[in-house]
Amino acid sequence: MQYSYRSNKSYWEYYRQFCKPGFNNPRKSVSEILRDEDCPSMIVPSRPFFQRCFPDFTTRNGILTVANKTTFKDGKGKTRNVTELRQAANGINGVLDGREVGMKIFEDYANSWHWILIGLVIAMLVSLVFILILRFTAGVLLWLIIFGVIGVIGYGIWHCYWEFSTLRGRPGADVTISDIGFQTDFRVYLQLSQTWLIFMIFLCITEAVIILMLIFLRNRVRIAIALLKEGSRFLASSGEPVYKVMPAQPKCIYANLTCDPNTFNKTNVTKVCPGSQCTFAFYGGESLYHRYILVLQICNVFVFLWLVNFAIALGQCTLAGAFASYYWALRKPADIPQYPLFSSFGRAIRYHTGSLAFGSLILATVQLIRIILEYLDHKLKGEDLERNDGSAGKPYFMSPELHRILGRNEQNPKKAAA
Repeated sequence: MQYSYRSNKSYWEYYRQFCKPGFNNPRKSVSEILRDEDCPSMIVPSRPFFQRCFPDFTTRNGILTVANKTTFKDGKGKTRNVTELRQAANGINGVLDGREVGMKIFEDYANSWHWILIGLVIAMLVSLVFILILRFTAGVLLWLIIFGVIGVIGYGIWHCYWEFSTLRGRPGADVTISDIGFQTDFRVYLQLSQTWLIFMIFLCITEAVIILMLIFLRNRVRIAIALLKEGSRFLASSGEPVYKVMPAQPKCIYANLTCDPNTFNKTNVTKVCPGSQCTFAFYGGESLYHRYILVLQICNVFVFLWLVNFAIALGQCTLAGAFASYYWALRKPADIPQYPLFSSFGRAIRYHTGSLAFGSLILATVQLIRIILEYLDHKLKGEDLERNDGSAGKPYFMSPELHRILGRNEQNPKKAAA
């Protein structure tokens, strides 16, 4: 650069962008520039990765290059091979500061929190629509999902095979992944035939496992479909029975009003609307509380599970921190805190409350779903036992489809027990 600077001053305007901010002395001796680290000794084509510059490695005809070159000269004029450059880049990648990476990830969340919130709202709405559709088309929807997954994986196998056959034999595509090493541009791996072969093998294994499970567990899938239909019609009752006036005439002023069957015949309703009856309508009440009693019960159970899991997680995190303070103490007992349990509890409350609460939320959600499914399974088993005992007159809410599927196993005690 200094040699070219003597004939054309514009060389420095380009090179100065790689130097320290404020440095503007291109006539300074090279040894002093390198000693003071004012400017880099050499410039290599690079790509950004975690706000660091890494060499832009590419393969041409099976040869690893950077900007179509395989050799470079460093600041001392010594010729360097591209392999040495790759080893240096791998070494730098090994010492990346994990804390700084975490800060960059946190900054990404801070900059895109509104998009994350929008995505969560959309996911909630889609889940609600899915549940509503599931009530009416549980069987069709479940089979569509199963065959859709099989079809998508099958297309992925075909695409991987097509890419593998296209790249096989092409110059530069037969290089193995281990020869290239770590690359910041993941598109480099997609230019290798070995990458698509690995993808194809993985998808083939996944497809085979899903098909085998579908063949051997097809009866269980049908039972699951019936359970989904029953679960979508699941209702909870609370409160006393509510009776309504059912008039025999179309223009009765007492129509659909609440009544008491014990005193109905003594009221003025039978005189104003002859032939009216006080019939059962539903369990519960007509207040706002009774209308949303099921939602309140589910929310109560969910919050209870969330708090219990949070308390357990906080205790486990506190104990883990106390044990870690002893394990990582280099000089025992000098480096052990005076109050390890209390210090660990303070760290858990200050730094890990969000993680513990989020993990507890996931556990509570899964546990609530499991409780609902176990309740349905218990009710279904109980009603099935009542039917086997000969109590045909008792109410039975199991759908005919579910009973038909489960009834096929009654002739085989082993299958029924399974």
